[in-house]
Amino acid sequence: MEIPAQGREDILVGFSTFITMSTVILFNKPFGVLSQFTPESGHAALDTFGFPPGVYAAGRLDHDSEGALLLTDNGKLIKKLLDPKFEHPRTYLAQVDGQITEEAVRKLAKGVDIKGYHTKPCKAEIAEEPDWLWPRNPPVRFRANIPTSWVRLTLIEGKNRQVRHMTAAVGFPTLRLIRVQIGNIPLGDLKPGEWRIVTDKVI
Repeated sequence: MEIPAQGREDILVGFSTFITMSTVILFNKPFGVLSQFTPESGHAALDTFGFPPGVYAAGRLDHDSEGALLLTDNGKLIKKLLDPKFEHPRTYLAQVDGQITEEAVRKLAKGVDIKGYHTKPCKAEIAEEPDWLWPRNPPVRFRANIPTSWVRLTLIEGKNRQVRHMTAAVGFPTLRLIRVQIGNIPLGDLKPGEWRIVTDKVI
């Protein structure tokens, strides 16, 4: 179930000083899990996945999104990762309601207006349903008379629920969202709930 890398941009160019003696973990966050260690509002959290002590999420994925999440024990590194001025790329696969069009993808790439903000230009392309895709629990709601399709987006910013707002703005609401790469680190063959140490990938 190998997910190919979508580019080799370094996630932490110039950050090696902050990584020395640190642990960086790549986690495939399952649907319904919060990007924090304390359960809340009936949602599971990171405390059940056996992470080493002292690590925290470097960024977040909403509970209804899946895929790549980085954790580290280096607070300075987390601060750098979250600083928007560094514009580190994050790649997503979104399953949308309806057959997305080339026109809609061009609009996404140029930037769209969401909640009074115009998004920065991004990489956007129509994608096929991945052959490595795992079942989601619960399944995505399907309507027999309306098809679904996939789009791949690589963003350099991370506004709240940005991908979902973007696809809705061009007429194709997101049904399922999977982050497949952060910087130069692809999700690879990790299954939901699995993690691995990737410190060497960011030095």
